[in-house]
Amino acid sequence: MSYLFDQIRQSMPAAGRPAIETADGCHLSYGDIVAQSAAWARALVALGVRPGDRVAVQVEKSVAALLLYLGSLRAGAVFLPLNPAYTTSEVGYFIADAEPRLLVVDPGRAAAAAALPCPVATLDADGRGSLADLAQAAAGGFADIPRGPDELAAILYTSGTTGRAKGAMLSPGNLAANARTLVDLWRFTAGDVLLHALPVFHVHGLFIACHVALLAGARLLWLPRFDPAAILRLMPRATTLMGVPTFYTRLLDQPGLAAAAAGMRLFISGSAPLLADSHRAFAAATGHQILERYGMTETGMITSNPYDGPRRPGWVGPALPDVVLRVSDPETGRPVPPGQTGMVELRGPNVFKGYWRQPDKTAEAFRPDGFFITGDLGRCDDTGCLQIVGRARDLIISGGLNIYPKEVEEAIDALPGVLESAVIGLPDPDLGEQVAAVVVPRPGATLDPATLLAGLHDRLARFKQPRRIVIADRLPRNTMGKVQKAVLRAAWGKVADYSDV
Repeated sequence: MSYLFDQIRQSMPAAGRPAIETADGCHLSYGDIVAQSAAWARALVALGVRPGDRVAVQVEKSVAALLLYLGSLRAGAVFLPLNPAYTTSEVGYFIADAEPRLLVVDPGRAAAAAALPCPVATLDADGRGSLADLAQAAAGGFADIPRGPDELAAILYTSGTTGRAKGAMLSPGNLAANARTLVDLWRFTAGDVLLHALPVFHVHGLFIACHVALLAGARLLWLPRFDPAAILRLMPRATTLMGVPTFYTRLLDQPGLAAAAAGMRLFISGSAPLLADSHRAFAAATGHQILERYGMTETGMITSNPYDGPRRPGWVGPALPDVVLRVSDPETGRPVPPGQTGMVELRGPNVFKGYWRQPDKTAEAFRPDGFFITGDLGRCDDTGCLQIVGRARDLIISGGLNIYPKEVEEAIDALPGVLESAVIGLPDPDLGEQVAAVVVPRPGATLDPATLLAGLHDRLARFKQPRRIVIADRLPRNTMGKVQKAVLRAAWGKVADYSDV
């Protein structure tokens, strides 16, 4: 049997129980999921996909895309989801690196994709296309290809901001262990209804949200994208929402939020840091404390704020029950005392198998004792609760002194009129790097660099204070809401539209 799909199948409620409902009125039961994923598996096999072959998929979000993923598991393939925003040139890199047996794209991309060295099939957002036609013709049962817990289920490419993108290899055991832990930790049951507005080319939307719901036997209210008005309209029929911070800041602007959220059980945020102000504002508006958690492509979820008890703004909670987490000196790997900043490292059944065809990068990512080096800087309190300070690559070293952007950002964000900020290091001929800040004002507020710097005078040591401040309408973010500091560094390295202070 296919290990991961078998785990899902064993957890399924009665075949007739509703599993997925879409905004346009499409309803699928758990029995439908079994039958239709079998058809997709048969279609993949008919196209020559064999166990271990990669299936690359660059399509818009749809229920058919989810069923294709489940069919890929059953066919023993390795699923490779790609962001629909990638250009054909960018997809070409992934095709050359992963060498998939099949590339599935939206019909509008088919002509450009034909130039890539890979067979192409099509699938649109309405579940139509050449692959869908083949799946419909292939309807019938399917004997799942045996795949054990340690074989490959998926490859997800990292962003590649520090070099060429790396393919993180995830096993069925990685994915199942993480999802089962979260089902228990977040108290998911067959009575839950999850609002699903996340993309499905990413760990958060595809593996965490879908696996948790399916392993709990819950129901998914499926939205093609995040739409605040649609979320508000569906909330009275739901119990839970998983989102990125942008979801919650935009929901706060919606009239009627408190009434719509009254029957909800749980709001979860991840993929990017949630501002403490947003956490407090949402609690004040709805009575719900957002549960923030921390994870990454290579590991799935690592920590989570508690289900019961207070959830601390700006902190991501202790390690999951089956994860061993430590904060270590980046150079020696020795654990540092509580309260001291260091490298976040972990070991557990959720940790990936390595980087696809990059053994050197894989070796660099692990300590000799098997702990995975996340690249994130953080600190733990005496209870083991973790706060993320920033990425190691974002650490600013100015005049030989370490400066953690998160600390500077928190000080700036606390100033009157500031909505949010991003702090980066820029080259400096004297200090090596200097601190620069991009600051976004609250609606209606007017900010100027000199006033901001004056406000930091007693909050930060002089060496931590920004040498450059720019006021911006917004921060550049990727599709998961993470601030793209590499974009800021690149832009500031080319132009001088900033204010020196």
